[in-house]
Amino acid sequence: MNKVIHGAVRRDLDRFRRALGAFPDGDRDRAAALHRAWTNFDAQLTEHHEGEHEIAWPAMEAIGIDTSTISSFDSEHEAMAADLAATRESMATLRRTATRADADAAAAAMTKLQATAVGHLDHEERETESALIEHDGDPAIKEMGKKFSRRVGPARAGVFFAWVQDGASAEELSALRQSVPGPVLAIMGGLFGRSYRRRVAPVWR
Repeated sequence: MNKVIHGAVRRDLDRFRRALGAFPDGDRDRAAALHRAWTNFDAQLTEHHEGEHEIAWPAMEAIGIDTSTISSFDSEHEAMAADLAATRESMATLRRTATRADADAAAAAMTKLQATAVGHLDHEERETESALIEHDGDPAIKEMGKKFSRRVGPARAGVFFAWVQDGASAEELSALRQSVPGPVLAIMGGLFGRSYRRRVAPVWR
């Protein structure tokens, strides 16, 4: 599941950079659309890294990932949160002005965020992936999954499932289905993911 989420983060960052690079000066509709997509991405990435700090890190320590590694993840999260805040401001400015100059400024902020975020995702995967696979049935990992499930309500979960599946590879979709029962995906993503499919997914089409 972690790599499925990371895949969605990487996809959106690439999408934003391409969209901002091609932004037509003065296109207020496009600026508003990109900001809708940004609002979703901002919420998803914030939820992910805050949830990791509160839920995932203790579980990872419980299966043997050392404290210094977890501390380095937290430092990377702090840098990512700072770049996320800067990009949030740039995207809000673009929504207000819809100028090519502000699209360029947002693209620069997005590029910096992408470097910070993807660097962290790569590091986290290198340090934790084998341990998570090895301890897949460990009680600490099972409890981590339950805590993440309880963290959000059906509406937010539905948007999340719609988001991670939007543009996902066959490998990522397979991994998702292994982690989440099919009926849950169908109900949550189908019913509660409608707002994402209506308001955000078309931005990338």
